[in-house]
Amino acid sequence: MAANPRKILVTCALPYANGSIHLGHMLEHVQADIWVRYQRLRGNEVHFICADDAHGTPIMLKAQKMGMEPEQMIAEVSKEHQADFAGFDISFDNYHSTHSDENRELASFVYTKLKENGFITSRTISQLFDPEKEMFLPDRFVKGTCPKCKAEDQYGDNCESCGETYSPTELINPKSAVSGATPVMKDSEHFFFDLPQFEGMLQAWTKSGALQEETANKMQEWFESGLQQWDISRDAPYFGFEIPGETGKYFYVWLDAPIGYMGSFKNLCDKRGDLNFDEFWNKDSSTELYHFIGKDIVYFHSLFWPAMLEGAGLRKPSNVFVHGYVTVNGAKMSKSRGTFVKASTYLKHLDPECLRYYYAAKLNSRIDDLDLNLEDFTQRVNSDVVNKIVNLASRNAGFISKRFDGKLSDTCVEPDLYAEFVAASDRIAELYETREFGRAIREITALADKANQYVDEKAPWVLAKEEGKDQELQDVCSVSLNLFRVLMTYLKPVMPKLAERCEAFLNNALTWEGLAQPLTNHEIAKFKALFNRIDPKFVEAMIETSKEEAAAEKAADEAASAKPAAAGALAEEPIADEIEFDDFAKVDLRIAKIIACEAVPKADKLLKLQLDLGGETRQVFSGIKSAYSPEDLIGKYTVMVANLKPRKMKFGMSEGMVLAAGPGGKDLWLLEPHEGAQPGMRVM
Repeated sequence: MAANPRKILVTCALPYANGSIHLGHMLEHVQADIWVRYQRLRGNEVHFICADDAHGTPIMLKAQKMGMEPEQMIAEVSKEHQADFAGFDISFDNYHSTHSDENRELASFVYTKLKENGFITSRTISQLFDPEKEMFLPDRFVKGTCPKCKAEDQYGDNCESCGETYSPTELINPKSAVSGATPVMKDSEHFFFDLPQFEGMLQAWTKSGALQEETANKMQEWFESGLQQWDISRDAPYFGFEIPGETGKYFYVWLDAPIGYMGSFKNLCDKRGDLNFDEFWNKDSSTELYHFIGKDIVYFHSLFWPAMLEGAGLRKPSNVFVHGYVTVNGAKMSKSRGTFVKASTYLKHLDPECLRYYYAAKLNSRIDDLDLNLEDFTQRVNSDVVNKIVNLASRNAGFISKRFDGKLSDTCVEPDLYAEFVAASDRIAELYETREFGRAIREITALADKANQYVDEKAPWVLAKEEGKDQELQDVCSVSLNLFRVLMTYLKPVMPKLAERCEAFLNNALTWEGLAQPLTNHEIAKFKALFNRIDPKFVEAMIETSKEEAAAEKAADEAASAKPAAAGALAEEPIADEIEFDDFAKVDLRIAKIIACEAVPKADKLLKLQLDLGGETRQVFSGIKSAYSPEDLIGKYTVMVANLKPRKMKFGMSEGMVLAAGPGGKDLWLLEPHEGAQPGMRVM
């Protein structure tokens, strides 16, 4: 442990609970994890927490679409998210949810304190309302033309083209993203957080060094344009926490989402029993608090969040570390090109430590976008990790094992060279501390080049063939393995699994303090392969799988959008516009027997059915895998739309549509053979 260990709380931005983790998300979590692992390596007390952001209208609408309750959906997504993060060795101490008792309690506490201290106001506002869905529209569910730069198809809260923030009512030609209808204005009472009261505090905080220079400069632009009161309430229907003392009014997701950091830590404190929640969150705390976030949510974390904390009498962040976006091969991540890669897809094909290393090699402390160039990714990992670092061990370990019973020399015969490698620790430590990971990697690989140069000059393979050179051979290989040990200690925060394998091989824990002395008269284990080269074919396979998954998801979404509303959603879903009888008469509904069924590879929801229509066989793809396994469907009967125009899909031609009843999810029901149905029978 450090003499005076720092007490540090670290958070990542909370992933939204309506989608999968992808490689863009992983940049942030890898960056934070490397920093956290470095702090732990230096003996500091670090608590690393995160949670799913589980509230809001998008969650509510997606759950309805999937035919399940929001609580069930967010629970399933949480399992998926946590599995992905574990797969990449993200070392969270706790992973929780904003839909939790701790977060409800803390959100109510913060709101009540803000209200008591005079920072909450209320007034009636006119808000965009979807006349078809009969709901007020969240900012992100209104799209239109940016009022500043005139870019089209922009969200209702900010423009992705010019970065301008605005009210959705300022959009030009607004449309509901839910129904496509033109919104209308409707009055409603809302509650506001009086952000302008905190301008002086925020100005001082901005200049305190708590923000990166780019963020501080952006905040000056916001100050110049004038801070506005922040609407923190939303009307029912809404999935979230009801505002204390109010009916049908809910906290806007961005109020309770950052409080989710506190909620997750409170959950950790309650589970452990030896952590003091107040010590990390009281106004006079001497602990440190750091948020790792993407540049798209700077506005909330650098204005609203510190102001909310100040207004509630709580501590502000020590710093907010902002990163840029991930591009792939120089372009925005794309589903059609297969470069929108989910974390789970990556893990099926490649070692997570390859991505951890590549991200580290390109990360810095600025808000720069990072390009994942897949050819460079392959070459850099193979060149740096395999050829320069791991190869250093493999070139020397065999001689120690075979010729010297696994024992290193009694002394280090190159003390100056070893001291030079150890002396780099201060510089590398500074680079880790300041999140200049790319520069740290360059320092480490430069040392690796020097170590390999030493091996080339001493040529242990030549010494091994010469008589009387055994001691020199042992000394050279021992020096080389000690240099390898130093390099792997420096890389331990970046590649923890490789470090574990190296610790087993060296029979020694890799610690920063341990660098002071080389290993002498020390027994190592027999060398085993520590790391595999990236084969480009696995990268190509990952891209192809991503394309297939995207196509399958699109097909499943289209199928879900086309099917009738599930019974469980009838109360929320308004009935569609009336049609004439002649329109309905065009739909030919027939009984069909399922004579064969199989899962569609790489598709989570689709099954391929062969249907007997009474003398005619049809192939149909249907998104009912959540309710049935293929073997259970054979012999059952279903109603199908027999005259639906065939549609070519990635997996083949779909020649109709299967109808099922039920609330959705696992509860979808077809007809049983004993119910008297006959193939080809028309449904009237």
